[in-house]
Amino acid sequence: MSPSLPPSVQRIGVTRAGAGFRWALWMGLGLWLAGAGMAVWAQGTEGATGARPLQLNIGLDGLGKSGQVDSALQVLFAITLLSLAPSIVLLMTSFTRIAIVLSFVRHALALQGTPANQIIIGLSLFLTFFIMNPVWQRVDAEALRPYRDGQLNGAEALERATVPVRAFMLKQSRPKDVELFVGMAKVGPTPLEELPLKVVVPAFIVSELRTAFQMGFLLFVPFILIDLVVATVLMSMGMFMMPPTTISMPLKILLFVLVDGWNLVVRSVVLSFAG
Repeated sequence: MSPSLPPSVQRIGVTRAGAGFRWALWMGLGLWLAGAGMAVWAQGTEGATGARPLQLNIGLDGLGKSGQVDSALQVLFAITLLSLAPSIVLLMTSFTRIAIVLSFVRHALALQGTPANQIIIGLSLFLTFFIMNPVWQRVDAEALRPYRDGQLNGAEALERATVPVRAFMLKQSRPKDVELFVGMAKVGPTPLEELPLKVVVPAFIVSELRTAFQMGFLLFVPFILIDLVVATVLMSMGMFMMPPTTISMPLKILLFVLVDGWNLVVRSVVLSFAG
C-alpha cells in the first residue's frame, strides 16, 4: 500500500483541482457567450443589409456553377504545374547535360566534395539561363505578351509557347532517338515541327544523356593518363604501399589550373548547344 499524503498536501491538491475546474467552467462559459454574440451579430447584419455572412467552405459543395468548377480546375492545374516545374526545367532545357558534365569533371579530378553539389547545381542553373535565353525571349514575344494583352487565350498561348521549346529540343536530339519514340508512340507521318511533346521530350533526354557521357569520357582521358604515369613511376621505384591517388590528385589539380580547365569546360558545354 502506498503511504498516505499529509493533510496539508491533500488540501493543496484539492484546492488546485477545484481552481482548475472553476477556470475551465469560466472559459467554457466565456466561449459560449462569445459564440452566441457572434451569431446574434451575424443575424442582425444579414437582416439589415440583406447580405449573407462570410462562410468558409472546404469541399465541393459550393461548386454548383460551371464557372466555379472551371476556376477550381484552373487552380488545381496551376498547382500541379508548379509542382512539375523543377522537372520541366531539368529535362526540357540544357540543365541535364551541363550538370552531368560538371559532375564528370569533379570525379575525374578525384575530388569527392569539391566543388560542392550546391555550386555545381547553381552554376548549371545560371548556364542554363544563359543558353536558354533566346528560346525564352521567343516564348515571351510570341506567347506571353499576346496573352497578357488579351490577344490569345490560354490554349493558344500554350501552343505558341511550345513551338520554340520544341524547336530547341529537336535541334539537340538525334534523329535515331526521335525515330525510336515516334515508332513506339505509333505516330504517323508527321512534320518535325508538329511532333507531340510526348515524343520530343524523351528523345531529347536520351540524346542529352548520350552527349553528356561522351563529353565526360573525353574529360576523363587526360586524367586517366596521369593516373597511369604516376602508378608506373611508383611501381618502378618500389613504392607499392603508397596509393597512386596521393600523388596523382595534386598533379591533376595543377594541370587543370594551368590549362584553365573551368574556362575550357564551360566554353565546350555552351558551344555544344550552338551546333
